[in-house]
Amino acid sequence: MSDLVGDARHLSPSAQEALRLRAVAALVAGRDREDVAAIFGVSLKAVDQWWAKWQAGGREALVMRPRGKPVGVHQVLGEAEQAAVRQAVLDHTPSGLGLSGQLWTRGLIGELIFKLYRVRFTEPGVGKYLKRWGLTFQRPDKRAVEQDPEAVRIWREETWPAIRARARAENAEVLFADQVGIRSDQVTGRTWGAKGQTPVVHRTGNRFSVNAMSAISTRGRMHFMVFTESFDAKVMCRFLARLVGNFDRKVHLVVDRHSGLGEHRYSRWR
Repeated sequence: MSDLVGDARHLSPSAQEALRLRAVAALVAGRDREDVAAIFGVSLKAVDQWWAKWQAGGREALVMRPRGKPVGVHQVLGEAEQAAVRQAVLDHTPSGLGLSGQLWTRGLIGELIFKLYRVRFTEPGVGKYLKRWGLTFQRPDKRAVEQDPEAVRIWREETWPAIRARARAENAEVLFADQVGIRSDQVTGRTWGAKGQTPVVHRTGNRFSVNAMSAISTRGRMHFMVFTESFDAKVMCRFLARLVGNFDRKVHLVVDRHSGLGEHRYSRWR
């Protein structure tokens, strides 16, 4: 019993429960209350309290109880107010509710709460509500939803190892090329949304854009070209002509299935 001797307040909840049960068991077995207090290293007052609880409620009166306030007790926002804020975050962008930006942050959600209910929260305080509401910080990118897991597996386990091995054998350079369009309403970053559901950000149709074609090597060397016309085979050939001038050896170029490139995803040239 040496592990239970000492100030019971410093014991874990489970150890305190074991102490109470063993002390009462000793009393039931006929031990004097003074002996029990001395054996378990507690006060007579504690022994009397445990005995009174056991007589009133049996073993259940001595078991460990959850500490702290129950979830939801004394929350600043009521259940209806919390539901309203949660739905506003899921259904609208910050700018749609008179705030700044397209993506929700804890700070912006705090601003929304203040705007609606005149209550100030710290970002950690907002985060506790978000966790309780089942919301997580996500990147609103539908490509992850449309991704083909089997195609990814084949690429990682079969296609890419074969390309890498051939490039090494030929002392060649491997580059990954892609075309990108940059628009004035581009949305980058993360926002808060329901767990397991990718958020959707609605954007205005009034925008301007610029296009770029780039290729990056496995060593981190990057080559790019900016253009304003639509991407097609002519633009690709112009980019390749510029790209090949930077190399004196064979290049293996990996591209995607963009409609302007046809069905070829992988090519090589000197």
